[in-house]
Amino acid sequence: MNAPRRPIRDLPDELISQIAAGEVIERPASVVRELLDNALDAGATQITLRLLAGGVRLISVEDDGAGIPADEMATALRRHATSKIASLAELEAVGTMGFRGEALAAINSIAEVALLSRAGGQSSAHLLDGRTGEMKPVARAQGTTVEVKELFFSVPARRKFLKTDATELAHCIEAVRRHALARPDVGFAIWHEGKLIEQWRAHPGEAGRAQRLADVLGEDFLAESVAIDYRAGPVHITGRAGLPDVARSRADQQFAYVNGRFVRDKVIAHAARAAYEDVLHGQRQPVYVLHVTIDPARVDVNVHPTKIEVRFRDSREVHQAVRHAIENALAAPRAALAGQAADAPAWRAPESPPPSGDFKPFRPPTHSYTAQSAIHFEANAGRHAVEELRALWQPSATPAEPAAPVEAAHDWPLGRAIAQLHGVYILAENRAGLVLVDMHAAHERIVYERLKTQLDGAQVASQPLLIPATFAATPLEVATAESAAAVLQRLGLEVTPFSPRTLAVRAVPTSLAAGDAVALARSVLAELAQHDASSVIERARDELLATMACHGAVRANRRLTHEEMNALLRQMEATERSDQCNHGRPTWRQLSMKELDGLFLRGR
Repeated sequence: MNAPRRPIRDLPDELISQIAAGEVIERPASVVRELLDNALDAGATQITLRLLAGGVRLISVEDDGAGIPADEMATALRRHATSKIASLAELEAVGTMGFRGEALAAINSIAEVALLSRAGGQSSAHLLDGRTGEMKPVARAQGTTVEVKELFFSVPARRKFLKTDATELAHCIEAVRRHALARPDVGFAIWHEGKLIEQWRAHPGEAGRAQRLADVLGEDFLAESVAIDYRAGPVHITGRAGLPDVARSRADQQFAYVNGRFVRDKVIAHAARAAYEDVLHGQRQPVYVLHVTIDPARVDVNVHPTKIEVRFRDSREVHQAVRHAIENALAAPRAALAGQAADAPAWRAPESPPPSGDFKPFRPPTHSYTAQSAIHFEANAGRHAVEELRALWQPSATPAEPAAPVEAAHDWPLGRAIAQLHGVYILAENRAGLVLVDMHAAHERIVYERLKTQLDGAQVASQPLLIPATFAATPLEVATAESAAAVLQRLGLEVTPFSPRTLAVRAVPTSLAAGDAVALARSVLAELAQHDASSVIERARDELLATMACHGAVRANRRLTHEEMNALLRQMEATERSDQCNHGRPTWRQLSMKELDGLFLRGR
């Protein structure tokens, strides 16, 4: 039986606020985030957070900012009341953390709120009861305190969805950490149940950013990450990128900021992941802190009520800037810093020449790159490709040079080869101690980087299918195949419409001819529909070359002369990303003299 029709009426203001609160306030940490935003916008230099029961019973945020004039305090608790913007033009170029004018009103509708503030120039502070509207003068220094008690008391159904006090507390701490990483010039303190559980002191200046990173993420993060400072047109990327060795199983140490605002953005996340593809093993997640600075008019922060999502006017320029920023930071081989003791001078190139017997410089086949020769060159296990790559291992025919003095050899970052272990590892002596090198992994990276340089911009060779592989396609797949035909051709794929709802795969990359043509086509089309075409081309090309490099690198149990081992070490020092093989595994490890002494209990 149909329910009787109900008339259309305006909702009560309180119910409107509670609906809005459901969008903005998910848990105590949401309140903490909103109140911290307001405190930072007010120019606070010290913020103290006090919690009871993980924030469910009490959330109190105290700041020493500009304060709120007494005659504006009641207005501050009304919906859509704010000092941050006053026009559409200001909304389209927001430069503050808050701007929607919804947070305080939303919180006041689902909790007991008290607002205590003293603005500059006022003789006293005032306390406003959010429920009754009663205001009275009280004592307080300049700044604002917002107390939120009994969160969700008016909507008990929402309260049932909250987790344990410990879980809610952890989320509140994480909200403060995110703000603290962006604002090293502001001090933060967190109290829970009357106990100080976290404190980060203010560190102004450029050096303060590194200190705050160490305070929040630990000293190890600074030691195991590289600095980023990259400009591309209107986009400036700064921060630090964790080395591949310290990647994690979860993406819980990835902090991205846009103009100081912590965000979860697919463009930035995908760009960062793409930058690590060449050096990260398996499904490991990179660690990073990225600050994207861009003209506020080029980014829309009014996308989601929580302000944690943004939309870029040109997502492609941001994607490329983030990817190149991280890639450039990770590209320089850490081998250049190996062997430096804490008190040792900065590394410099040795005056003595490196040992002879260097591998022949990588060269393309002597014949031109016709389609047919490219087919031979790209084949995963093709004899021609493997022979070309293994040619790198032939020592040059020049007469051997005298061995470099030991002291000069110590100045080489990866040192001087002293032995080979079981045909797998190279042992080398440098200034810091002992270096162990996985010779296959190291050579694989060297060959791979040279192949990328050699084939940069070239088209992947393709092989026509005797019988085209057809599949039922979605409208998006059909549209992508038609609009990206040239891109698909560069990847060695030919995908054409067979009927309005069917696509036909007529050619695939030569090295993947034995694979599933339909699955390959669908995956590439999905990538092209979602991401920048140039990144898709580069990723697909790199996968092909990585397989070739693996086949072309020196195999285990290959005996090398000292000249060959030293030549490999010198090439590692000069090759980008030489610290990891193509699969993300490390290529070398350093054992310091202190670590070696510890193995034998020396000095104890």
